[in-house]
Amino acid sequence: MLKQRLTILGSTGSVGVNTLDVVARHPDRFDVFALSAARQVDLMLAQCHQFKPRFAVMASEQHGRELQQKIKANGMDVQVLWSSDALEMISSHASVDAVMAAIVGAAGLAPCLAAARAGKRLLLANKEALVVGAEVFLDAVRSGGATLLPIDSEHSAIFQSLPDDASTWAECVEKIILTASGGPFRTHDPATLRDVTPEQACAHPNWVMGRKISVDSATMMNKALEVIEARYLFGLAPEQIEVVIHPQSIVHSMVQYRDTSVVAQLGTADMRVPIAYGLAWPGRMVSGAATLDFRSAPAMTFESIDVNGHPDRFPGLRLAWDALRAAPGTTAVLNAANEIAVAAFLAQEIRFDQIHHVNLETLDAVQFSKPVSLQDLLEIDALSRSAARAAITRRGR
Repeated sequence: MLKQRLTILGSTGSVGVNTLDVVARHPDRFDVFALSAARQVDLMLAQCHQFKPRFAVMASEQHGRELQQKIKANGMDVQVLWSSDALEMISSHASVDAVMAAIVGAAGLAPCLAAARAGKRLLLANKEALVVGAEVFLDAVRSGGATLLPIDSEHSAIFQSLPDDASTWAECVEKIILTASGGPFRTHDPATLRDVTPEQACAHPNWVMGRKISVDSATMMNKALEVIEARYLFGLAPEQIEVVIHPQSIVHSMVQYRDTSVVAQLGTADMRVPIAYGLAWPGRMVSGAATLDFRSAPAMTFESIDVNGHPDRFPGLRLAWDALRAAPGTTAVLNAANEIAVAAFLAQEIRFDQIHHVNLETLDAVQFSKPVSLQDLLEIDALSRSAARAAITRRGR
């Protein structure tokens, strides 16, 4: 069996670290061609020492030169890059078979597009590529002949629960059901969320994730972005996508068919499971995750997103369907606004309950034309970030 050569974008983040954990379990199947990171120089150095990539890319010259010096001091044969087009190069390089796209936020869009146009096997953990890129990104996948495989646990679960023949989905699928843990504030009175701290918002009950994603889970904006991603991944109408609260995070998502049958994917709450599935597809391989033991598993429960009759507990979630029904490009506005709002909350510039209001104000403020290129998307993104910052300045704490 020929080894699969991988580029891992965002290798020092949660998904990247878990990807390398899976890869390390199968040295006969994978070679790491390139790694990228933002600021974690020492962790990147350790990854380079273990996996010996050809390239290591840092987000800034400062961190790139720091890594370069340490690479040289350790006698490693790794080329360190930090130029603006380096991520696109390592994503589209002729030597690369597959790209794990795990850069959080809109920053991951350009290398995802590059990988798609180059016809790579694209393992998509960056939901923003579809939320921001939408049809522009899908056009690149189609024109480049890329293979698009979802890595988010929910979308991987849907993918595993659908028929292999995508041409049958429209005629046999009634709806898809995304499950959500409900985050750390599922049972809290919405009136108490005003004074939530960043540390409380980042304390997810089931998953270990980065701070931005953890806050998104607490607001349920992560699920809003997943609804948008699911619409583009699986080609279903927004009305065919439903969200239910499942606090135990055992059922990762479900497909309901026209005959009312429901097919679900279950497993432990461990990102190595969908990562291993994406890497091995259409086969399967050992992930390193613990086996789900039904004899000791907790009782599984499901709840409406209006938990305990509070329709305002997760107001951001409803923006997904609003954005999908609005003009093309609106989902990019929502994503950019949310990135700025979450960063402001983590910096304690706004309250937790103001994240949603910043998103709403930005959606109302930004005017744009239908995007048809990466440049159009970047312009919408920039306009939206500016509008979100203005909303934060007006609102303060």
